[in-house]
Amino acid sequence: MTVRRFGVLAATGTGAVDGVPAARRARSIGGPVRDLRGRGPHGPQWLGFAEGDIVVVSGLPGGGKSTLIKRAAQDGGIDSQDVRERWERRMPRALPYAVYRPLVRCAHYWGLWRTLRSGASAVVHDCGTQSWVRSLLATAARRRGRGLHLLLLDTTPEEALSGQAARGRGVSAYAFARHRGAVARLLREAESGRLPAGCTSAVLLDRGAAACVTRIAFRQDPS
Repeated sequence: MTVRRFGVLAATGTGAVDGVPAARRARSIGGPVRDLRGRGPHGPQWLGFAEGDIVVVSGLPGGGKSTLIKRAAQDGGIDSQDVRERWERRMPRALPYAVYRPLVRCAHYWGLWRTLRSGASAVVHDCGTQSWVRSLLATAARRRGRGLHLLLLDTTPEEALSGQAARGRGVSAYAFARHRGAVARLLREAESGRLPAGCTSAVLLDRGAAACVTRIAFRQDPS
């Protein structure tokens, strides 16, 4: 197994040089933006970052963000979906989620803030529509001399809607449209070689590439 640097990001896989056959290596869109889409089973098995860095996972609802975080993040990551599920187990079944949604969000952001204050590495779920969240993460990373890295899941609306149906929970048409707009803007930036504000690297993943990633790790020396 070999390791290849993506700026401060390292990725490992199987196969030939740099972990994959030369014909299937990730192409650089520009600088620290890397495109791993279209690699299928030849994608990297783990992504490595410097200790203390922050990784934000963004994409459409139902696109596989929570699945990737739960499978690959060493400590399960920071996912608002986990907080929602904990509150749902405590609440009466007949009580609509909208009633206590503000409390769930407060609990989620409080947990996120505590992690950021501690200086620990973190993998964070990002819905994509709240740009202030990435600004907060970028500020926290910058103040401690660390990086903020974006993992952007590029899935089709059909794939995302299928994912929502599979988990038995969807979002409104209005909310889904907002998510599509936010993710489309992030993709346009990345595909033009520009990093989203505050990010030090970005990686584009489709469903096939994301399915290959079994570990997101933080090391003192990711090289």
